[in-house]
Amino acid sequence: MITKELISPRSIVIVGGSEETQKPGGNVLKNLIDTKYSGKLYVVNPKADSVQGIKSYKQLEELPQVDLAILAIPAHLCPNAAHVLCSKKGCKAVIILSAGFHEDGPEGAKLEKEVVDIVNRAGASLIGPNCIGVLTPNYSGVFTKPIPKLDPQGVDIVSGSGATAVFIIEASTQYGLKFSSVYSVGNSAQIGVEDIIEYLDNSYIHGKSAPVKLLYIESVTKPEKLLKHSISLIKKGAKIAAIKSGYSEAGSRAASSHTGAMASPDKAIDALFKKAGIIRCYSRQELVTVASILMHPMPEGNRVAIVTHAGGPAVMLTDVLSANGIEIPHLEGEDANYLLSKLYPGSSVSNPIDFLATGTASQLSEILDTCYNKFDVDSIAVIFGSPGLTQVHDVYTVIRERQEVSKKPIYPILPSIVNVKQEIEKFQLEGGISFPEEVAFGAALAKVINHKGPQYDPKSTPVDTKIIRSVINNAKNGYLEPKDVQKLLDAAGINRAKEVVTNSLEEAKQLAKEIGYPLVMKVVGPVHKSDVGGVVLNVSDEDRLTIEFKRMMKITDTTSILIQPMLSGTQIFIGAKREDNFGHLIMCGLGGIFVEAIKDISYNLSPISKNEAEIMIKSLRSYELIKGIRGQEGVNELFFADSIRRVSALCEAAPEIYEMDLNPLLGNSKQVIAVDARIRIEKDETID
Repeated sequence: MITKELISPRSIVIVGGSEETQKPGGNVLKNLIDTKYSGKLYVVNPKADSVQGIKSYKQLEELPQVDLAILAIPAHLCPNAAHVLCSKKGCKAVIILSAGFHEDGPEGAKLEKEVVDIVNRAGASLIGPNCIGVLTPNYSGVFTKPIPKLDPQGVDIVSGSGATAVFIIEASTQYGLKFSSVYSVGNSAQIGVEDIIEYLDNSYIHGKSAPVKLLYIESVTKPEKLLKHSISLIKKGAKIAAIKSGYSEAGSRAASSHTGAMASPDKAIDALFKKAGIIRCYSRQELVTVASILMHPMPEGNRVAIVTHAGGPAVMLTDVLSANGIEIPHLEGEDANYLLSKLYPGSSVSNPIDFLATGTASQLSEILDTCYNKFDVDSIAVIFGSPGLTQVHDVYTVIRERQEVSKKPIYPILPSIVNVKQEIEKFQLEGGISFPEEVAFGAALAKVINHKGPQYDPKSTPVDTKIIRSVINNAKNGYLEPKDVQKLLDAAGINRAKEVVTNSLEEAKQLAKEIGYPLVMKVVGPVHKSDVGGVVLNVSDEDRLTIEFKRMMKITDTTSILIQPMLSGTQIFIGAKREDNFGHLIMCGLGGIFVEAIKDISYNLSPISKNEAEIMIKSLRSYELIKGIRGQEGVNELFFADSIRRVSALCEAAPEIYEMDLNPLLGNSKQVIAVDARIRIEKDETID
């Protein structure tokens, strides 16, 4: 719960306030004083009558009523402090800077739970413990520095790590990026990143609220809340970029299927971010660079003009943009020739537009006007530094003036952070945001331009839920029998090959006549059939069937033989894996042995919309094979996408499905048909 007292307290008490500004309790008090907090400010310190000029109370009980308490005291003292403050002093918001809670072990976890219970009973907000605090336009409740100058049109930071929040603020100083608020949630004992996003969504007013939200997340505990409110924020006009740390996996997970081997918790995070429209970043520099780009108008397309007075940086920027699918169009014709006539001899306008080291502010003005009014480009990157021989105030003034009137974003890359430090500081003081390095900028710009935005669509594909629930309710944990797999596929509307299962050779002969030769034979029992010689293709007559049936029944763990018609088409794959409280991770790619050999897999979280399924297919590196190449028949993409959605719908109807493989499906221009399927059920108390 986010209370108004957390955001805009009329009074604040620092419990553990100190004269020593090297301590959290001393520095948070100093920050509040230095930033001229306008409300009533109190201190509790049993050893002092006054702390930094603020009246100090010896006991909590002596305090008057107070809105917000910031605790900088040992962990074992926090439960009693919270009790007195919340039950006797009307406190509706508590920030605990102190460490020593659940991160320290069972005793600390017990203390943390006590505090949460006390705060919850009082209907109050709790930030932390183990955090740097909160920074809003109303107060600077953090014990760290620097304290950035706040701007309602800056960015909001929500971080699970206090140090990371500080480092992000520090990194932003090179860009001129401003902040609206900072929330360091620490242990997230009551309020986590998702809850702050909910508050920012519910309070968002486009044009008045901070337009960009930056997240540093160590764990996602409420994915549905993050998804819901991120989508809502983005639909209202906000932009969100996030780092989710801990994406590597130490060691390997034992998995009994292709899907289980390829799925991972981080794949679920990645899919969640894509579905929500969150731009994922992997470093502080990338996060700050992306945020700075998002603070500019969004380009309408991917055609970029590069304006430079230095060749090397322009070439490097061209390389990184081109490598990421961004177009650097060749500029020619009358407008290009006219522009060239306004520049010094030796200049080039083909793109990059190079107006040489001797280029002037008036020439830059001509270039930007032509790019904006004449050239078919969507954004303009301007690289302009200085060797330290002259001032460049006039150049940076031109950039700021053109940014004010241009609907095409103009991105200033100002690399001379030493030689023209004063000019850059003035540019940023006047509201400009710039970039110190062209390659980092180019990679971030490509990420922003290529970003798809929210893909979530709650509409689901209809399936026969009654039959699905009947099969699941009667099933035991583990892999389903083939007959039950067939029932589920049929109930979900997933096209499958006609198949029969038998452990009798005579019955196999009779069934083969009914299906018709040629046939495929597969063992039932072993998990990885191909590895044990348990798959035989093109069985063309009864003699071959007899030989293979006898051989295959002797394979270890084999209980029977599955017989199918021999079909043709490109082998493709669809899988599903339940990932904790994220739901099901749905996957697709090339099938058969290619699943693990080339690992070209697309992921998304269920439910999957039509648009999401199409994007999954088109994002495969092997998409050219799916389309059909060099005369080879391709796969019907509509049927492929429909099958993906039906697997998703099956998982929505049966959350007990732990792993599911359709591998392979055979796809051609007329059909997509599953020829092998395995479904593993795991029921537990968390599944309704």
